[in-house]
Amino acid sequence: MRAFAELFRAVDETTATNEKIAALDRYFRGAAPADAAWAVHFLIGRRPKRLVRTALLVAWAREAAGIPEWLFEESYHAVGDLAETIGLLLPDAGAPSERPLAWWVEERLLPLRGEDEAAQRTVVVGAWRELARRERFVWNKLITGGFRVGVSQQLVVRALARASGVAEEVIAHRLMGAWEPSAEFYERLVSHDTADADWSRPYPFYLAYALDQPPHALGDVAEWQAEWKWDGIRAQLIRRHGHTFLWSRGEDLLSGRFPEVERIGEFLPDGTVIDGELLPWRDGAPLPFAQLQRRIGRKVLGRKILDEVPVALIAYDLLEEAGQDVRPLAFAERRARLARLIARLPTGASMLLSPAVDAARWDELVAARAAARERNAEGLMLKRRASAYGVGRRRGDWWKWKVDPLSVDAVLLYAQPGHGRRAGLFTDYTFGVWDGDQLVPFAKAYSGLTDDEIRRVDAFVRRNTVEKFGPVRTVKPELVFELAFEGIQRSPRHKSGIAVRFPRMARWRHDKPAADADTLDTVRALLDRSGPE
Repeated sequence: MRAFAELFRAVDETTATNEKIAALDRYFRGAAPADAAWAVHFLIGRRPKRLVRTALLVAWAREAAGIPEWLFEESYHAVGDLAETIGLLLPDAGAPSERPLAWWVEERLLPLRGEDEAAQRTVVVGAWRELARRERFVWNKLITGGFRVGVSQQLVVRALARASGVAEEVIAHRLMGAWEPSAEFYERLVSHDTADADWSRPYPFYLAYALDQPPHALGDVAEWQAEWKWDGIRAQLIRRHGHTFLWSRGEDLLSGRFPEVERIGEFLPDGTVIDGELLPWRDGAPLPFAQLQRRIGRKVLGRKILDEVPVALIAYDLLEEAGQDVRPLAFAERRARLARLIARLPTGASMLLSPAVDAARWDELVAARAAARERNAEGLMLKRRASAYGVGRRRGDWWKWKVDPLSVDAVLLYAQPGHGRRAGLFTDYTFGVWDGDQLVPFAKAYSGLTDDEIRRVDAFVRRNTVEKFGPVRTVKPELVFELAFEGIQRSPRHKSGIAVRFPRMARWRHDKPAADADTLDTVRALLDRSGPE
């Protein structure tokens, strides 16, 4: 545990990519295989769900620290993170524990789920007494299900490749799909033996960068293919050894969730992997994402919902053909092979080739992008015809060219503290728009401001708090911000009757008084601009 806690500290205290990779590299070179397996598991975001109720952790921590409830609450509000608050309040245990990470996870952490309250208390309090402060903080993070650290999966892959000498693309592929952390798994992960018998495993997804330059700067338009950028669930459909698997980009196996798409596997040759987007689709056009949300998370899919919200896989790319990895081929060749494959499917199959947006000039694509919302699309994708299918996010060959976001000028109504590095600052905000002479809560946002602006808003909140509800502060309705968002839809669950997707603060409107902020009628008018519902 000591080495893993040191790794956490090293990557958390720097923003330099090379320093993070160097720290990861050192850890993997020195860690036992079982410890390294669990470290990979946690670092790439595969953490256990909350194992102990928060109220119990708080009660045990207050008792161990010998402090009253009000002092713990004030400390928590100041720190903004439960795991860190507990770690700071408890007396120091002294020397770091020499027990390995795998022991703490397998012998102490995971068994907590099936224990009664008394047994959980014995384990948790015992761990607090044995672990030094930094280790205790990491332990608390694992217990609460809040373990996050500032490294991406791509950085972990790069570090593993450096430590093992195995190619990044091989490491990335082996990390996909379902696997259990163990010494055996880690040894396979970094093995130079390329034989792999896991039939279900998807390939790492290739991701596009946002276009940050005029499109004509990309050169000859003939070198690029444009497609609609759809708003659905990125997925891979796999057919191997007579079995079909459907994986999401988030590495969830979607078995039984989209049966109409999985049935396509019966008509695909063995050794086929297709990359695409799951969309609610009817009569040759996508339905709004809100319709797909009606299917997401349902454990039982009745005939009614299947009829009302049919789903199709819009196929983007062919990654494997006849058991051969075809990702190194040019995109134009992969797409041609994909088109031939789809043409052989039965009529009415729930898979379609992603429509190309043909254009002889860039200005034609500019016009197509401007009309994207009318098709329930987010914009265009631009793919270099000669490009291979890469791993992760790469600049240069695939670009997402999204439509300009919708925006509303809204008034700050509520604020509450952030977490982690933002703990102690009011950074999470709720905004409202006018409905007659009343401000109605409209959207929440916490990103988009500079550090200096956050500090200034924090100072305003502290000077202008009207009411307190736990950590939430009601403030004088004076500050106006332009909120940008990608989509908008009606929602009976929200007081305004409107829900927006991915809201963030585009700018602070110092020039606009609260009385001139937008109205609910203005927001409703955006529904007409955002395409069909």
